[in-house]
Amino acid sequence: MKRKLGTAAVASLAVVVGTATPAFAQDELTAEAVQATLDNIWVFIAGILVFLMQAGFGLVEAGLTRAKNVANIMAKNLADMSVGALAFWAIGYGIAFGGDSGSLFGTDLFFLDGIGAGDFDGLYSGYTPFFFQVVFAATAVTIASGAMAERTKIGGYLIFAAVMTAVIYPVVVHSFWSGEGLLADLKIGDAKFTDFAGSTIVHSAGGWAALMGAYFLGPRIGKYDENGNPRAIPGHNIAFVVVGVFILWFGWFGFNPGSELAADNVVVRAAVTTLLSAAAGGITAGAVIWRKTGGLDVGMTGNGVLAGLVAITAGTAAMTTVGAVLTGAAAGVIVVFSVLFIDRLRIDDPVGAVSVHGICGVWGTLAVGLFAKYDDAFLGRPDAGLFYGGNIDQLIAQAIGVVLVAAWVLATTGALFYVLKRANLLRVPAEWEIAGLDVSEHGGPGYGLEARV
Repeated sequence: MKRKLGTAAVASLAVVVGTATPAFAQDELTAEAVQATLDNIWVFIAGILVFLMQAGFGLVEAGLTRAKNVANIMAKNLADMSVGALAFWAIGYGIAFGGDSGSLFGTDLFFLDGIGAGDFDGLYSGYTPFFFQVVFAATAVTIASGAMAERTKIGGYLIFAAVMTAVIYPVVVHSFWSGEGLLADLKIGDAKFTDFAGSTIVHSAGGWAALMGAYFLGPRIGKYDENGNPRAIPGHNIAFVVVGVFILWFGWFGFNPGSELAADNVVVRAAVTTLLSAAAGGITAGAVIWRKTGGLDVGMTGNGVLAGLVAITAGTAAMTTVGAVLTGAAAGVIVVFSVLFIDRLRIDDPVGAVSVHGICGVWGTLAVGLFAKYDDAFLGRPDAGLFYGGNIDQLIAQAIGVVLVAAWVLATTGALFYVLKRANLLRVPAEWEIAGLDVSEHGGPGYGLEARV
């Protein structure tokens, strides 16, 4: 909820903002003009932080896989942003935020047609919303990259990235964040479905795509023994993983607080709940895997941090610090058992993307119905969760939203991967996989020859 600045604050900011900015040319500086400028700058900075998360995803994925595929991992992450940005610009943004058509998708704003840099709608100028949303679209498609690692044809992956960011993900976004879609209208009693920054809208959507990709690809060669028992295929660089986790954690301070879309007092509350949930997730995931294996698995602990980040994303602005810690702690436990369970299903997910983003995204969305705490500072947020005096309506609304998004993404990505598989565009030949995708798909090793193991 936006706050107006007092006259003293306006005066102190006048030097920075100026008396006649290009976006808000006027004779007299007003509190509203300063606030609008700050909002636009903050959303832009938050978008930059989310953009940096692409590097974090690349490092985590590369570190948890083998050295012979590192160039391929980085190529896919480059493609996620490059292909994703163009596809979202051309088609996806219009579907996500264009004028409504039967609550399913937008029908204008394609190629940003009708939007100008000097436009101002009273809150945002020109291209501000597009910049913030396009980096979210790249995040959604990147989630699937890790689950499909080490055996996917680069051509087929590029097709998936384009379709995901142009159509599949934007339909999910339109359903809620456009304010006019199916999830935006979903109401149980007095409770409305909510997902502040995208536990379901972004992360579970990417997680379900990851599940379908891993399923249609099948497991990597050597992942399972003759009895179907999973074998560990260790990653090659745990330092990459930890640095990647920290970059993602850092970027999440744009992902969650930036989703307030304004520079107000919600921003820091979202930052604090984000911090605490991630910390709790790392602690509990590390403790559980330590208890199960007798050693502190660093990769799994890092996934616990990411699980806590994903889980708090839906309720980051509506939870107390206690609710955030409980949400993250539960996510850290959930991610360990989910990774082990999915492994036993013979679904080979090298980085745990389905568990971290899909399963923990579901948990985080449901957690809003348990831990949301309404107060006067957050008008328009969810009412009290079940553990703060609310009834079960919010939890039911959250569950319905989770199911609807899962149904759409599983069906559409499943159909897409089926077509790619039938067209022989999905999985590389066995000899390519054994040699490594760096050599077979990109013409040379990502490291020196001595490091290709």
